[in-house]
Amino acid sequence: MEMTGLQPTKANRKKFDIDLAYGKVREQEVADMLQDKKIEVKSERGVWYNSGNIAIEYESYGKPSGIAATESDYWFHNLCLGDTTFATLVFKTEVLKSIIDQLDNIRSVNGGDGYKSKMYLLNLEKLFSTDVIKALKNGF
Repeated sequence: MEMTGLQPTKANRKKFDIDLAYGKVREQEVADMLQDKKIEVKSERGVWYNSGNIAIEYESYGKPSGIAATESDYWFHNLCLGDTTFATLVFKTEVLKSIIDQLDNIRSVNGGDGYKSKMYLLNLEKLFSTDVIKALKNGF
């Protein structure tokens, strides 16, 4: 009798092995992000919830900052609601830069202390749209 539940059956064992190997590679990638790479962590407060946008700083006081100046390998972007982190978006920094460069409609706003910083507003729906994903898949 074949096992059911959490154990794969004989019929689906091959797919399970492939999926398991793929998953283990991705688990190691996450471990590497936190142990062997430079990361940048930004946190959005409740504005993202109302606007549907995240802000990615690229200039402050006339000098490159944020995404334009980071030396990080990964960009972590927390979406917060009060003191709770709702979700964290994680991008390879080079991929996020490519996405920003390729978006067809990107909005820039001033913000921060004295409105001396410039930020891209990225619409979350657009960021994860099939157009952006297809462009990424095709190597931009």
